[in-house]
Amino acid sequence: MDFITNAVGSVNWEVIAQLTMLALIVIAGPVVIFLLAARGGDL
Repeated sequence: MDFITNAVGSVNWEVIAQLTMLALIVIAGPVVIFLLAARGGDL
């Protein structure tokens, strides 16, 4: 049980949060353009 506690405690949650936010921002750009194109919007 100590191994699980140490493994969870040693995870750098700040880095995981930053990478998740970066991934969301990077994915959001193409998604917006795709939605505009699919709806026939003026790009």
